[in-house]
Amino acid sequence: MMTSLSASSQFLLRLSFNFKPFVCLLTRTQNLHAMQSSNRLNPSRLIDFTVKDLTVDKLRLIEVPDNATLADALNAMSLFCIKLVANRVRAVPVAAVPGQWLGAGGSMIVESDKETGRVKKQYIGMVTMLDVVAHIAGNEEENGLDKKMAAHVSSIIGHCPEGRSLWSLNPNTSIMDCMEILSKGIHRVLVPLDSNVENTSGPELVESASAYTMLTQMDLVSFFLDQSSHLQAILSCTVTDLSAVNDNVLAITSQARVKDAVKCMSMAMLNAVPIVEASSDEEDHTQLVDGKNRRVVGTFSASDLKGCNLATLRSWLPLNALEFAEKIPRTPLFASAPARELVTCHVTSTLVQVIRMATTRRVHRVWVVDKNDGLQGLVSLTDIIAAVRAAISTSTS
Repeated sequence: MMTSLSASSQFLLRLSFNFKPFVCLLTRTQNLHAMQSSNRLNPSRLIDFTVKDLTVDKLRLIEVPDNATLADALNAMSLFCIKLVANRVRAVPVAAVPGQWLGAGGSMIVESDKETGRVKKQYIGMVTMLDVVAHIAGNEEENGLDKKMAAHVSSIIGHCPEGRSLWSLNPNTSIMDCMEILSKGIHRVLVPLDSNVENTSGPELVESASAYTMLTQMDLVSFFLDQSSHLQAILSCTVTDLSAVNDNVLAITSQARVKDAVKCMSMAMLNAVPIVEASSDEEDHTQLVDGKNRRVVGTFSASDLKGCNLATLRSWLPLNALEFAEKIPRTPLFASAPARELVTCHVTSTLVQVIRMATTRRVHRVWVVDKNDGLQGLVSLTDIIAAVRAAISTSTS
């Protein structure tokens, strides 16, 4: 019988994720050399691109003020999703009066008047859906959720590690440098549309511009598809050959309550977890479990919470996670979206197949399963970006 993992075991399992690039380096290199013997890579065209090429059609940044409540922020994210494509917005920048805040990670990223150069606002951080999960987790008071949703977003910034820094990426930054940054756990960066900081490329903590946009991991992975003719030899390889599969995956059981799932995700700093079939009534459904070889029946994502207003969220917290996942598609935010399906692949799936799944379904991770839907691992956008960058680096070294 599968048992839940203790806090120390969860920590060790997550710690092992950080060593994966080193463990897989030799295997990946060997696979790429074999790949190049039968396919020629053509990365030179890709290397010529810069971040500016990725943001040509991006919309201007949408932010919330520092005194907005958490409920306001979730509402803004929901409205932005409805106007564009459902479930695309997972984070929102927080803007404040300049000079009154120290930006996340010591950053000083400001918006200034294009004509006069006068600073109009400062971006002090980014509130992500994982920050939201961390904030509402562990609430046991009857009216506690109301108080938490009324909190100012400025007090929520940095609940999770990613929110403790705010990065700007100069438009002249090369694609390779962009891939390096977005393969290290950074999911999104601000990009100035007309930078006032000259002669820079790469990530910056200090930036001044009249307008910004946001570049995400999803944008970069979608770019890989657009440039598939230059990446054919890489994209046609299996995720196994590219060492893109993360074999360690934490999960929640189908009997876990939403309330407990939120706590677990907050403690483990996970944006989404697979829901696996409960093995028995005696199993501890309040904790994360090792999902290896267990049948996947759904996905619980922090992003789904933005589809709930306060009353809905309060009434749904006692539900089990699988019931929640089934109700979410019927909320107004997701009503016009395509029917939800479990997004899975196999160890023999090619990278291009997995990328198409992720970009089409707008998910940040694809569960790797066997023929019986037994969970074998996952492929995240971070894994995809790291694999593509490693392949290009190997081919040009």
